[in-house]
Amino acid sequence: MCPVEINIQENLTTRDDDQNALMDRFLYEYVKEDNIVTFKSCVQKHSPDKLVTPSGNSLLHVAVSYESDNIAAYLAEEFPSLITSRNDQEDTILHVAAREGRLSNTVKTLVGSNPCLVKLKNRKGNIPLHDAVIRGKKDAVAWLVCKDPGAVYYNNKTTNKSPLYLAVERGHKNGILDDLLNIEASSGTLREGKSPVHAAIEQRNKDILEKIGKAKPELLRFKDKELGNSLHYASSMGYLEGVRFLLQKFPDGANERDQEGNYPIHLACKNDSVDLVKEFMKVFPYPKEFLNAKGQNILHVAAESGQGKVVRHILKQDQKLIEPLLNGIDEDGNTPLHLATQSGQSNAAFALVRDTHVERSIVNNENKTPYDIAEDQSKIAVDQYEKTDEMLAEERKQFASKNNTPADGTQDKAVDPKKQDKKKPSKDYKLLDYYGAMTTLSILYFKARPKKSLQEHFSSSQGKPPRKEETKSRIQNLLVVAVLVAGVTFSGAIQLPQLKNISNSNEHHHGFNITSTVFHNNTAFESPTGSSLLDGYLCLDVWALNTSVVAAIILLWTNLNDVKFAPFVVWFSSLMVGGAIYMMCLAFFFAVSIALGGSDYGVLAIIIIVVGVVFFLAQTLLYIQWILPPSVNQILEGMLSYYVYFLSFLFLFYSWRWLPDKLSELKRGRTSNESSSG
Repeated sequence: MCPVEINIQENLTTRDDDQNALMDRFLYEYVKEDNIVTFKSCVQKHSPDKLVTPSGNSLLHVAVSYESDNIAAYLAEEFPSLITSRNDQEDTILHVAAREGRLSNTVKTLVGSNPCLVKLKNRKGNIPLHDAVIRGKKDAVAWLVCKDPGAVYYNNKTTNKSPLYLAVERGHKNGILDDLLNIEASSGTLREGKSPVHAAIEQRNKDILEKIGKAKPELLRFKDKELGNSLHYASSMGYLEGVRFLLQKFPDGANERDQEGNYPIHLACKNDSVDLVKEFMKVFPYPKEFLNAKGQNILHVAAESGQGKVVRHILKQDQKLIEPLLNGIDEDGNTPLHLATQSGQSNAAFALVRDTHVERSIVNNENKTPYDIAEDQSKIAVDQYEKTDEMLAEERKQFASKNNTPADGTQDKAVDPKKQDKKKPSKDYKLLDYYGAMTTLSILYFKARPKKSLQEHFSSSQGKPPRKEETKSRIQNLLVVAVLVAGVTFSGAIQLPQLKNISNSNEHHHGFNITSTVFHNNTAFESPTGSSLLDGYLCLDVWALNTSVVAAIILLWTNLNDVKFAPFVVWFSSLMVGGAIYMMCLAFFFAVSIALGGSDYGVLAIIIIVVGVVFFLAQTLLYIQWILPPSVNQILEGMLSYYVYFLSFLFLFYSWRWLPDKLSELKRGRTSNESSSG
């Protein structure tokens, strides 16, 4: 076949549904079987350059896909416009041939006469080499790369992936990756796409990394706009082996910042990987020199991200090495403790406040100490916790509109770009972690709060009066509790006659076969101790019944009349209902003592009595809050909450964090001792 050369750019043709006609199925079979004789006799009845399949493939597309070399040569010579035809996906004949891996002599001849076919892209943005790599057609890849070595680095505009990136993404199968890496071509066109090194890091494939480092070491220096250089990406992925390799082959990458202004060691700190931080500090033992765009050192970043392990590891380093990090300030005047507090990172804050070299009273640019920030964050967290989802959505919407509107309220006026760049970006609206904020506040309350006397604390603190709706809700809840207590105590009182009847009937049937339980109860009633317990039970039950009934009447009267002194009534009724519950619990204790047989105590009775005494003391301490006025009670609750959150944090910290770390350290020490002794 004679070479057919046409102008690709001027003769590109795509499917036109108005002019094209669907291909006859018999004609399709002739092309598939490469039956040139029958095909010529049949095709003369049609216009071959107008025949297409439902997907828009021309006769030449079909011939190439089935490697029907005779018919392909005939069509290319007789109808040269088919060489540039495209189907519905804008695939040329070379796309089809590369995808199927069927590069016949005719196709190679056509490409030789029309070399631009190698660079044409389909609707997906792929050149033929992309499709050959995706389908794993090694021979097609090798031939296409020989025709255009630079195609190895051509990027798909949609995915920004080059054929080399796709080969790395799919692993070194069929030797395709080795063939592409051995091509002598400039990687300059790769500057705008994704780096194959990033693909190898994403797959955590050290073998491919070593192949790239050996064949194309310049690719290790490639910097992605979003992901940064290879060390940035490996650090953000927590890929330890990759970081070690890159620090050996590309140590300069540790001195580059990414789009957000962070060095790779900052991303390692965000990833909570102590091993990564160790690797960086082995190569660069001067962490104070690594400040990101916000002026934050590695301890700032670890504390803000809440990476307690990294914070504790940094604090264990040589004091001369980490001294500049402990109390370093960023552009906002924040120390690492400020940032840990602001983010509600209790683990990081706890590690920092325990270090004696960390200053806890430094103020930032807003003149706030870490404890001040903790108080502000806890108030915001409580406020968000009390709001509904609809209220939070509206607040988020108002926040966004406020930050999108210029300060002077003129949205249409042009803004000077220089002035706009100088403005600090507004912080995103986010929901705070309620438990994290409250726990961090409790930690700083004990470790970093300003010293105040008890009198100053009570004089500066005022209870928050309840709202009208809240008062009504409290009245209804107290009314329900009061009625329940009255019902329980009433049912307890009416059981006394039944117990007496059982005791009397036991005297008349003394000679019969009676159960041990009845006899045991009779003994309890007849003994002096049992009689005293019964009297105590009766008094407490009656007091609890009458107190709860009086409280219910007062609450009903207040709820119906809506008097102005409802807050006082709530407090007084709470006192009475609490007292009723308190007496009911004591009555239950007396009833249990009676059931156990008066003074004839066994082991079970002793255990129950001891447990009852412990809970009795706890109930007494809790009941004190019912007696105090609401304003004082709220202050005490606030002070008590610090202890609750702090103790719960200590329990979780030492059971989930500290203990596993100690066990792993002991295990490593035992392993090292065994290896040294062996």
